[in-house]
Amino acid sequence: MKGKPHLQRKALGGGRVHVKILLVEDEAKTVAFLKKGLSENGFVLDVARDGETGLHLATELTYDLVILDVMLPERDGWSVLQALRKRDRTTPVLFLTARDGVPDRVRGLETGADDYLVKPFAFSELLARVRTILRRKGKTISESLRFFGLEMDLLRRTVTRDAKRLDLTAKEFLLLELFLQHPGEVLSRTFIAERVWDMNFDSDTNTVDVAVRRLRKKTDDPFPRKLIHTVRGMGYILEDRT
Repeated sequence: MKGKPHLQRKALGGGRVHVKILLVEDEAKTVAFLKKGLSENGFVLDVARDGETGLHLATELTYDLVILDVMLPERDGWSVLQALRKRDRTTPVLFLTARDGVPDRVRGLETGADDYLVKPFAFSELLARVRTILRRKGKTISESLRFFGLEMDLLRRTVTRDAKRLDLTAKEFLLLELFLQHPGEVLSRTFIAERVWDMNFDSDTNTVDVAVRRLRKKTDDPFPRKLIHTVRGMGYILEDRT
């Protein structure tokens, strides 16, 4: 029986939205670490490698949160935040820095930061602080997605179908989340590659096709109802065709 997909929203309520974060950080390892972790947790991330670029992006574009280092090229984090607040930009800011002195933390909070996390840090703590800030600012984030017996828990990072646990890799989880975010929509290979692999799509590669095929083996093949379908010459779609 055909029907509309059911999106389940739990404690945080609201619709499934893309939370957009600006990371202003010049340390390559930290950027790679946070980009991987935040993307895998469903956040959309832009990166600025210096203070001037960070200030420009935070002023010209709209973000749900800015994660801001203090020691930056061109312009330090203190002045970036001061400039944002002087321009009446109220975007939440989380300072992320190796400066762990009490005066530094006090300065950051008094300048207008919403939180202050000292390096080195555990990613789980940063993620908890990010979610706390977003809740405080009234940002709604759904905690689970469901579609005809297929359920994804976004906090526990688990997937079940008809109550059976599915063992997915990190990329398979991201790919399935993308389908669940766009039920009934044809997703092109270019769109999938850019969102899941953060790369420009090369028509000579079969990365997307291989990944979708592997995902289907786990989410569709063991079950009579097939949900992920190929749209010839266009891409893939998540829909119930029974």
